[in-house]
Amino acid sequence: MNYQTFKPHPDLASIVKCHWILEIPDGSEAPKQRIVPDGCIEMCFILGDDIKRYTSDTEFTLQPRAMVIGQITTPYYVQPTGYVNSFAIRFYPYGFSNFIDTPIRQLADQDTPLEELFGRHTAANLEKAIIEASSTEERIAIVENFLLSKLSEQSTIDQIVKSTIDSLYQTNGKAAINSILKDEMHKRRNLERNFLKTVGISPKQLGKIIRLQAALKSLLNQDDETLTQIAYESDYYDQAHFIKDFKTFTGINPKDYLTDDQMILSSLIYSQE
Repeated sequence: MNYQTFKPHPDLASIVKCHWILEIPDGSEAPKQRIVPDGCIEMCFILGDDIKRYTSDTEFTLQPRAMVIGQITTPYYVQPTGYVNSFAIRFYPYGFSNFIDTPIRQLADQDTPLEELFGRHTAANLEKAIIEASSTEERIAIVENFLLSKLSEQSTIDQIVKSTIDSLYQTNGKAAINSILKDEMHKRRNLERNFLKTVGISPKQLGKIIRLQAALKSLLNQDDETLTQIAYESDYYDQAHFIKDFKTFTGINPKDYLTDDQMILSSLIYSQE
């Protein structure tokens, strides 16, 4: 399994978290992989064989070959049908809203084909260029040129939303919205509305996801820490609260996380961030 991340162009660094590739020579026998919320939106191109996204225990759809994966609020499962070769762009929570007119909240928990967001002709040309590129570096250059050309058509990031998200990341999701706004409580309703518009979920929900991500990384990097210690360090009220949030966003208990073969892909991704 080859998973790598690449830094974005400096002009995109405030809205693009990274570019990434994933390659698995033959994933046809791989178990389902559980994908959990991370607070980000991704534009993904499937360059290998098809990938299933399960809608129930037994039913699935094939993911679009060129798509945007919206905010995830509950865990879901994917499974490759053969050779895995994917190239993607991971946006900060507020990042992707700068490139489309479609309300971001409409993309939540969905795989939206690029043509629905950018039009058939534009999406087809971009997908063709990505497929025909001879290297990851060339693909990054192609998609960054596309994003930079679209960005020039859009307004700048809402500063209240951005500063709130920055605070949530800096505190691993621990900062309360009241403390972030401080003496600007009158702006809270406006913040909630703009969050749904540019991020797709509420500030409170994003804070929970960021805090969980910090706890997941602690689990992966733990030495002899107990679940109680991890819950305390992640600022959960108690271990029961930690376990409840963990199960909500991952579908399993924390103690089962490291040994679950359906979490191999997620564990690899989180261990490298």
